[in-house]
Amino acid sequence: MFLNFNTPTPLEQYKFQNIPFLLKRDDLISFDFSGNKARKIDYYSKSIPKDIDTIVSYGSIQSNAMYSLAKFASLMGLHFRYYANHIPSYLQENPQGNLLYALNEGMELLEGYSNIVTKENELFIKEGIATKEAYFGIEKLARELLEQVGEGEYQVFLPSGTGTTALFLSKALQKLGASQLRVYTTACVGSSNYLKKQWQELEADEKCYPIIIETKKRHHFGKLYREFYQIWLELQNETGVEFELLYDPKAWLTILENRELFENLLYIHQGGKLGNISMLPRYRRKYGENI
Repeated sequence: MFLNFNTPTPLEQYKFQNIPFLLKRDDLISFDFSGNKARKIDYYSKSIPKDIDTIVSYGSIQSNAMYSLAKFASLMGLHFRYYANHIPSYLQENPQGNLLYALNEGMELLEGYSNIVTKENELFIKEGIATKEAYFGIEKLARELLEQVGEGEYQVFLPSGTGTTALFLSKALQKLGASQLRVYTTACVGSSNYLKKQWQELEADEKCYPIIIETKKRHHFGKLYREFYQIWLELQNETGVEFELLYDPKAWLTILENRELFENLLYIHQGGKLGNISMLPRYRRKYGENI
């Protein structure tokens, strides 16, 4: 089965807080498979063994990958079983955002990573689709970038959860001889050491690893920060583009704190905007309607 992805995605020119940048609009690939999830799932759309009847994965209760896999399984006529480490009672009673969309696609939701079991006829996909198979689609992204920027020199930036997209993009660009495109990232889920450990599971050659940039302040994944909401809102007001609220704010704080590194910035919008449906009410509950 070939999924209907809107590629190549546009490369657009913007400016934010006096930083001119190119924006790779991978958020426009597909409503159901936004950004890096579409790139990562590309391989599976063409290569799932015929004896597989179920996809199994795990991660956070509002994961973008969760919904994309649920939609993918539905389109493929497969069952999808997903394990969340914790399911808050308010979400059980009032599912919203990615969770609601995934449940509407027939996802079976279970609680607790210790309960994960798979059978021979089931395909297990790691959290965030952090698999070697993801390289197939991300290499296509690298080729798109090369075609769009030619020999222009850019600092390519994207935030990292598992860091799979950043790692494979950096690897693919190096294999393509695109030394003028250097990949930068920041760790959003854990520390830089955590990010490197994720990379080591997928790629032994550290020469192709992206450059990790830290923020001055330590941020805990999933925690609500007023500065995250403020920079998200400023981005939208200044560019007219909606970003997502979990990863992009930290990425842009990182860029602003290290703006001297980014003379020619190329930012990859990886989508994930469906997560805003559940994130915005959380911000309003914490900081009030007028944040």
